[in-house]
Amino acid sequence: MSRALQPDEELVELDAEAVRTWCARAFDALGREREEIDAINVYPVADGDTGTNLYLTAEAAHQAVEAVFAASGPDTAETVRAMAHGALLGARGNSGTILSQLLRGMATVLADGRDGEHLARAFAEAARAARQAVAHPVEGTILTVASAAAEACAAGGTLVEVARGAYEGAATALAATSGQLDVLERAGVVDAGGRGLVAVLGALLETVTGQTPDHPGTAPLPPAAPREKCAGEDGPAYEVIYLLEADDAAVALLRSRLDALGESLVVVGGDGLWNVHVHVDDAGAAVEAGVEAGRPHRIRITHFASDATPAPGRGTARGTGSGTGDRYGTDDGYAYACGTGDDDARGERAARAIVAVVPGEGLAGLCAEAGATTVRARPGEPPAENELVEALRRAHAREVVLLPNDTDLRETAAAAAERVRAEGVRVALVPTRAAVQGIAALAVHEPGRRFDEDVVAMTAAAGATRYAELAVAEHRSFTSAGVCQAGDVLGLIEGDVAVIGQDLTETARTVLDRMLSAGGELVTLVVADDAPPGLAADLERHVRRAHLAVDTTTYHAGAEAPPLLIGVE
Repeated sequence: MSRALQPDEELVELDAEAVRTWCARAFDALGREREEIDAINVYPVADGDTGTNLYLTAEAAHQAVEAVFAASGPDTAETVRAMAHGALLGARGNSGTILSQLLRGMATVLADGRDGEHLARAFAEAARAARQAVAHPVEGTILTVASAAAEACAAGGTLVEVARGAYEGAATALAATSGQLDVLERAGVVDAGGRGLVAVLGALLETVTGQTPDHPGTAPLPPAAPREKCAGEDGPAYEVIYLLEADDAAVALLRSRLDALGESLVVVGGDGLWNVHVHVDDAGAAVEAGVEAGRPHRIRITHFASDATPAPGRGTARGTGSGTGDRYGTDDGYAYACGTGDDDARGERAARAIVAVVPGEGLAGLCAEAGATTVRARPGEPPAENELVEALRRAHAREVVLLPNDTDLRETAAAAAERVRAEGVRVALVPTRAAVQGIAALAVHEPGRRFDEDVVAMTAAAGATRYAELAVAEHRSFTSAGVCQAGDVLGLIEGDVAVIGQDLTETARTVLDRMLSAGGELVTLVVADDAPPGLAADLERHVRRAHLAVDTTTYHAGAEAPPLLIGVE
């Protein structure tokens, strides 16, 4: 939805409806120019996706603004904050991450004022914040274009004068970028990220004037020169992006660590939530640095110039290839890989193995049939570090993937993995938080795939699986869903009590409905021996009746397992 101005009408203030219109028009403009921007993408990596990344970032901002309008009639401050927050959550790629920081910088000023003077200050703050977010700013990029936009309107004026000045300054600076970077000059193109920013500023100018702007200072753009090398041949092999919940001090240390690991480092955000982007050769180390700083999630790893693709089927890692590499995404979790493989005194090691912690003998048998070495987790008795170390050694492989299947085991599993790495084994820890996530990861395991790519695919499958557990309260206590009494049935979703009931089957139906309200394609039920007879059949019928096109699969956990585990992929 967009606001239509009357002939000769110009906006005086950038109100909430105008911000909404700007977001919609920026999204549309980047959609129209996406392929052209992709085609001229030669810096920092010639992977032909800058236009797509900017488009997806703008889409996230647009959707966030539409969501607040659907919920209420927001004011300007709420709208610009939603725009910035949506872009932060949905930022893709190097330029998309920088664009999110530009919008965040603008939002901090526009939340306090709507006129031209505030808009000029917003452009200045946006340019400053974006440069601060980039570890090593380079001229001839989107940063240059943003600075030129701010400088061109620094004198202030009316809303229209400031918007026009910023747009024209950015467009002129864009035309000059081809002479500022050798790679752009050789290809005969302007900077792709800068061109995307000009499109965003053009959408703003159209919003406040009602007229589609010309493109001053930009000559017709020649096509990109043929690429003789694949992306990644002369630079790091992976692009790593994730959201991170961490405090400022931890992020400062993270910047230093990631800067030493790779290049194209951009860290944007604040107030405890950050978007991290870096190009590295060791993707696992980049994400582990995030784990040490706080809680990373929505992890996306792109392997430049990869020929491998994830195996099709249930739980396959989400994402699409972009011509030069395969993309894998996960809402939560990380892939870690380091060390080298070797033989030991027991003879030739296997190429790769899986070690999985499982509750119940039934799941142990299931995982063993899939080729995994299992460690039993009994009620109230999580495996100790030494037990995990012995299991990793018992797997007797050069490469081992460890599935802890329990949030509380993360530190123990990490310590065990580190000890075995010191023995020359390449260990990857996929931080599965529940057995159903481990099943999803195991389902996409491909021994013939490259180790890093196999780990990323397994991590993505686990992260795409929401999980729940049903348990019986042992005593009266306070929970996030209210007070429960001894004997009550507790429905825990992602570790938090969400439902309190008296009947296990009825509570399970409620939990399933809540989980599937957010969407899903496959429900996994893991039923213990002491669960009510017919529980699985009843829940399967419920899913068929209430949630069309959702498949259900059931496994038996055996004894000493929770009554019911649920996974939704």
